[in-house]
Amino acid sequence: MSDSERKRRPAKSRQTGAPTIADVAALAGVSMMTVSRVINSEPKVRQSTRDAVNAAIAQLNYAPNRAARSLAGAAQIRLGLLYSNPSEAFLSAFIVGSLEEAGRSDVQIIVQKVEDGEDLALATEKMVGGGIDGVILPPPLNETPEVLKVLEDAGMPTVAVVTAKPHEGVAAIMIDDRSAAREMTAHLIGLGHQKIGFILGHPDLSASGERLEGYREALAEASIPFDPNLVVQGYFTYRSGLDAAEVLLSLDDAPSAIFASNDDMAAATVAIAHRRGLDVPGDLTVCGFDDVALATTIWPELTTIRQPIAQMSRRAVELLVTLLRTKRKSEINAHRIVVDHTLVRRQSDAAPRRRPALRVPG
Repeated sequence: MSDSERKRRPAKSRQTGAPTIADVAALAGVSMMTVSRVINSEPKVRQSTRDAVNAAIAQLNYAPNRAARSLAGAAQIRLGLLYSNPSEAFLSAFIVGSLEEAGRSDVQIIVQKVEDGEDLALATEKMVGGGIDGVILPPPLNETPEVLKVLEDAGMPTVAVVTAKPHEGVAAIMIDDRSAAREMTAHLIGLGHQKIGFILGHPDLSASGERLEGYREALAEASIPFDPNLVVQGYFTYRSGLDAAEVLLSLDDAPSAIFASNDDMAAATVAIAHRRGLDVPGDLTVCGFDDVALATTIWPELTTIRQPIAQMSRRAVELLVTLLRTKRKSEINAHRIVVDHTLVRRQSDAAPRRRPALRVPG
């Protein structure tokens, strides 16, 4: 079967067996946004295009979900939450916050995971085709071009949460990542640390770069030279934190403190330190970022930057619902909401241990 035939072959919804808006778009040879305009009787659609879409709707016996809900007297808003984040602790806080606000606002949340290796665009099209009214995107999908392109083409109101550089046309709920990382690094310097290791987050996410810049700015403000050997790549996963910590602690002149770009990697650093017989924080200070549940379930509990993940996901649901109910969804791209972060100090940080100077026999 050719690619063109495969694209135009009607596919059924995984949940209901019914054709979706993506199937109509593929059969008519137009975008999902165009199908949506025809269904909603919007102007500025050529008659030939309108005829092609209507013919595809008739051939597939497609019933638009929103229209079906309206006829049934059910006007409940349905929001999609698409995720692929590897951090279970982060996702738990994010999903709980979303569901809490959905309950308060009387809206439905459709939670869908993108499996490893799954076609991102296709997964997004399936969610859109399921009849949702808006989408919430946590990292890393909030900055994934394939996902954002499908949502843009469908005219889908979207809120990206935890992103330092939101995509045009998408609303965003964020913290000031650079300021937060600068504050944590300055805190470590204030304790007396001069050699501070830094574990980067995933290179494809803007927050990673902002956190690195905050670290560098704090060093510069304290007149401490930036040492690239003290910066190691991580990917926001526990496994990558183990590898990065091994690199940093194997240096001839190892750092006295390590600042990891999230709590998963900080927890992994603590594990490597213990494996090497180091006391945290006596021999090594370790700090993280996010303040997820993991930060207080390891020993010692982590000093970290509290990013209010549950609050941010609640704000995303609240924003979408407000714009949809007031028919102002076209204003979505104007919203850039920055929430406060907090440096939370616990047991994993301390001043560097002062060891007595070695005496040379005379």
